Amino acid sequence: MPERNLLITGAGRGIGAATAIAAARQGFRVCVNYASNESAAQEVVETIKRDGGTAVSLRADVSDETQVARLFDDMGMLLGPVTHLVNNAGVPGRIGRVDALETDVLRRTFEVNVFAAFYCSRAFVRRASTKHGGHGGAIVNVSSMASRTGSPGELVHYAAAKAALETLTYGLAAEVATEGIRVNAVACGLIETGIHAEAGDASRLQRYATRMPMQRAGRPEEVAQAIVWLLSDQASYTTGATLPVSGGR
Repeated sequence: MPERNLLITGAGRGIGAATAIAAARQGFRVCVNYASNESAAQEVVETIKRDGGTAVSLRADVSDETQVARLFDDMGMLLGPVTHLVNNAGVPGRIGRVDALETDVLRRTFEVNVFAAFYCSRAFVRRASTKHGGHGGAIVNVSSMASRTGSPGELVHYAAAKAALETLTYGLAAEVATEGIRVNAVACGLIETGIHAEAGDASRLQRYATRMPMQRAGRPEEVAQAIVWLLSDQASYTTGATLPVSGGR
């Protein structure tokens, strides 16, 4: 089996960390990217190594295109060329109405959720596309069901950023479909991560869980399994798709 070298952005916690561990168990060599929490990223790496897998951690703010270029180069030296990419890095911004939204929060929400995915996808295509001499690969973007609901009164800015990410998924998938690259997304529902507290409402998870058809929030590991499937050859005829992982909503 050819080497499968996977870069996951924002992989020190939550869905990214769960995906790194799940992918390593399926034979992927994993680069755990992080922006600031080195200890969390290194803990993910150590977990993978204890399981017999191969992983490294690399620091980079993926909303900075210069750091993205260095991240891809450094990973290439440590693990080999990137063959698979998960654009997972994201921030929710702060909960509130649009008329109370601060410009710096809006800007950062799009920088991390949208610009970073463009920078990483661009760097990936330049290396992996058969048009550029690569051998192909796969991208999975981590989106949210908020892109469909708009998240009124709470996170419209975040929902809009995730909608942009899904449009990137559809458009890029068609653009590189004949160049050996598949591009898909998962749309997460209510998932047990720290994003709710980060947005300013730590009780949000419990408050919304019983509104789900399955009467519970999802686990990061459940999202990770969907991502790993989309990365795998089992999804070889799947591209331009957004897979809801949302407990029925």
